[in-house]
Amino acid sequence: MALNKADLKADILELLTDMRTRTEISDEEYADRLASAFDNYVKEATINYNYGLIAPNGNVTGQFVGNLE
Repeated sequence: MALNKADLKADILELLTDMRTRTEISDEEYADRLASAFDNYVKEATINYNYGLIAPNGNVTGQFVGNLE
Protein backbone atom coordinates (compact mmCIF):
# COMPACT_ATOMS: atom_id res chain seq x y z
CA MET A 1 0.00 0.00 0.00
CA ALA A 2 1.29 3.47 -0.81
CA LEU A 3 1.88 6.13 1.82
CA ASN A 4 -1.29 8.06 2.63
CA LYS A 5 -0.47 11.67 3.53
CA ALA A 6 -4.15 12.57 3.96
CA ASP A 7 -4.57 9.95 6.71
CA LEU A 8 -1.44 11.17 8.49
CA LYS A 9 -2.69 14.75 8.33
CA ALA A 10 -6.09 13.71 9.69
CA ASP A 11 -4.46 11.79 12.56
CA ILE A 12 -2.31 14.80 13.48
CA LEU A 13 -5.25 17.22 13.30
CA GLU A 14 -7.34 14.88 15.47
CA LEU A 15 -4.51 14.71 18.00
CA LEU A 16 -4.07 18.49 18.10
CA THR A 17 -7.80 19.12 18.42
CA ASP A 18 -8.12 16.58 21.22
CA MET A 19 -5.12 17.92 23.12
CA ARG A 20 -6.48 21.49 22.98
CA THR A 21 -9.63 20.42 24.80
CA ARG A 22 -7.69 19.03 27.76
CA THR A 23 -7.40 20.82 31.07
CA GLU A 24 -4.27 18.82 31.92
CA ILE A 25 -1.33 18.98 29.54
CA SER A 26 0.42 15.67 28.91
CA ASP A 27 3.57 15.94 26.83
CA GLU A 28 4.05 12.19 27.26
CA GLU A 29 0.63 11.38 25.76
CA TYR A 30 1.11 13.90 22.94
CA ALA A 31 4.51 12.46 22.02
CA ASP A 32 3.19 8.89 22.19
CA ARG A 33 0.18 9.61 19.99
CA LEU A 34 2.23 11.61 17.46
CA ALA A 35 4.82 8.84 17.29
CA SER A 36 2.02 6.32 16.72
CA ALA A 37 0.62 8.42 13.86
CA PHE A 38 4.02 8.47 12.14
CA ASP A 39 4.59 4.79 12.88
CA ASN A 40 1.28 3.87 11.24
CA TYR A 41 2.08 6.13 8.27
CA VAL A 42 5.49 4.56 7.64
CA LYS A 43 4.16 1.01 8.04
CA GLU A 44 1.81 1.66 5.10
CA ALA A 45 4.77 2.12 2.76
CA THR A 46 5.37 -0.22 -0.13
CA ILE A 47 8.93 -0.97 -1.21
CA ASN A 48 9.25 -1.84 -4.87
CA TYR A 49 12.43 -3.86 -5.39
CA ASN A 50 13.53 -4.22 -8.98
CA TYR A 51 17.06 -5.61 -8.85
CA GLY A 52 20.59 -4.95 -7.65
CA LEU A 53 21.31 -7.02 -4.55
CA ILE A 54 23.10 -10.34 -4.49
CA ALA A 55 23.99 -12.81 -1.75
CA PRO A 56 25.53 -15.91 -3.27
CA ASN A 57 26.93 -17.36 -0.03
CA GLY A 58 27.44 -14.52 2.38
CA ASN A 59 26.60 -10.90 3.00
CA VAL A 60 24.18 -9.09 0.75
CA THR A 61 26.04 -6.74 -1.58
CA GLY A 62 25.16 -4.39 -4.38
CA GLN A 63 23.01 -1.34 -4.81
CA PHE A 64 19.26 -1.43 -4.23
CA VAL A 65 17.36 -0.41 -7.34
CA GLY A 66 13.75 0.37 -6.60
CA ASN A 67 11.59 2.95 -4.91
CA LEU A 68 9.40 3.67 -1.91
CA GLU A 69 5.72 4.44 -2.41
